[in-house]
Amino acid sequence: MSKQVTLLFPGQGSQYVGMGMPQYAQSKEIFERADRALDFPLTKLMFEGPEDQLKLTENTQPAIITHSMVLLTQLTQELKKINVTINRCLGHSVGEYAALIAIQSLTFENALKLVRARGQFMQQAVPYGVGAMYALLKVPEEIVIKACRECSCDGNEVMPANFNEPNQIVISGHKDATEKAIAWIKNNYPQPHRAMELPVSAPFHSRLMRPAAMKMKEVLFNVTLEPNQIAYVANIDANEYAPGTKAEDIKSNLYRQIEGSVLWLQSIKSLPENTICVEVGPGRVLAGLVKKTRSDIKVISLDQEGAFQQLREALL
Repeated sequence: MSKQVTLLFPGQGSQYVGMGMPQYAQSKEIFERADRALDFPLTKLMFEGPEDQLKLTENTQPAIITHSMVLLTQLTQELKKINVTINRCLGHSVGEYAALIAIQSLTFENALKLVRARGQFMQQAVPYGVGAMYALLKVPEEIVIKACRECSCDGNEVMPANFNEPNQIVISGHKDATEKAIAWIKNNYPQPHRAMELPVSAPFHSRLMRPAAMKMKEVLFNVTLEPNQIAYVANIDANEYAPGTKAEDIKSNLYRQIEGSVLWLQSIKSLPENTICVEVGPGRVLAGLVKKTRSDIKVISLDQEGAFQQLREALL
């Protein structure tokens, strides 16, 4: 059975100072397009930092999209040389916008403007310190869901934000509710586990993001998206959308994703056995998540030396 190719696009947390520098010489035009589209020296921030500025959500998100676009352009050229097609794409949270570039639903410039706005809306949705996010390690899904339900009430909510891999679920919401959920798990789940507070500026992928989702819905209404040319898997429901999906449905998936859970674990579980995954963007976070979910799937991260040679060997 011939291999299928699935592209994975990383999300926030994969960024680092110096991202994209090795690719600058052959991708100068893409970096210049990013700076022009945002009217902001994004490239300089990616290459030189400072890190605290790169970490700001409104900067991080377009930086990740730009790096993903650089690697996607190189990847597309490589796959064309060996006559290999892309079967599907998916992105983790903001990475879904890079996936939409790859499936030819969204232009690079529009994607940058959208994620810049998305980052600003998400930052503005909740005052700093009101929300929190925790990564739960080795806590079963049903326990996490029950803890969130038990510790939520009107005006003080917590919910699963990211189903990343079988032993890692992130919860998000009001700080008080998230801390109550951590305590509830400690008291009701005696098996070894860990809870780590994440250094984020807002409770992403929770109902507290509804103001951001509503603003994003309005912005998306005025942006042109095309029906996809390649299948993609959406974060909001882990469903694979066939080529030709209506632009309105893709837009709906995007704005609902802001306040909904990222179903990454479920998405990876749904991939066919004969797929090779290619991580297209900064770092290797997604490769690690895939390996912990599907040990049968090979993942090649392009943000490392020799990656394209590895890919050719795997596909030929």
